[in-house]
Amino acid sequence: MGVEQARRAARLLAALKPDAIIASDLKRARRTAAELSAITRLDVVHDEALRETYAGAWQGLTHDEIMAAYGEQYAAWKRGEPVRRGGGELETEVADRAAPLVRLAADKLPDDGTLVVVSHGGTIRTTIGRLLGLEPHHWEGLGGLSNCCWSVLGEGARGWRLLEHNAGTLPEPVLGDDD
Repeated sequence: MGVEQARRAARLLAALKPDAIIASDLKRARRTAAELSAITRLDVVHDEALRETYAGAWQGLTHDEIMAAYGEQYAAWKRGEPVRRGGGELETEVADRAAPLVRLAADKLPDDGTLVVVSHGGTIRTTIGRLLGLEPHHWEGLGGLSNCCWSVLGEGARGWRLLEHNAGTLPEPVLGDDD
C-alpha cells in the first residue's frame, strides 16, 4: 500500500509543477521522492538533516515496550516537556537541523517557485513549527501527518504561513485581506 500511496501523492504533487525536491536520505523517504522525481524529471537532493527524530533506546520499540521501560520519560514528553526520548534528540534539535535546510532550498527557488520536501512526520511537524515561529511547546498542536500526505506553506506579509496541513488532495488557493 505504501508504494501506491507514494505514486498517488506524486501524481498530485506533480500538478503543482515543483521546481525542486529535497528529501531525507532514509529509505522510505528516498522511495517516495523517487516517485515524484520520475514524473517531474527533477533530481532529488537527499540530506540527512531531514531524517526522522532519533529516539535513542526507544528506536524499534512498541508503544507498550516504551511504556514499560520508560513510562515517566514518555509521560513527560506527552506533557510537552523537552525530553531526549531514549537518550535521542530533542525536538528543537530536529528543527535546528531541518529548518535551515528548508529555508536555504526555498531561497534558491525562482519567484513563486515550489519546493517539495520529503521527510518524516516528526521532522516535518517540528520544521513547520520552527518556520512558523511557534514556540516548541505548541508544535504538538500541529498534529501528525498521515503517510504520503503533505502540508502546504507559503510566504505571507509577515513570514511563513501554513496554508494546508495533512492534505491528501491538491491545495485550493485561499484569498484573504493580506494576500
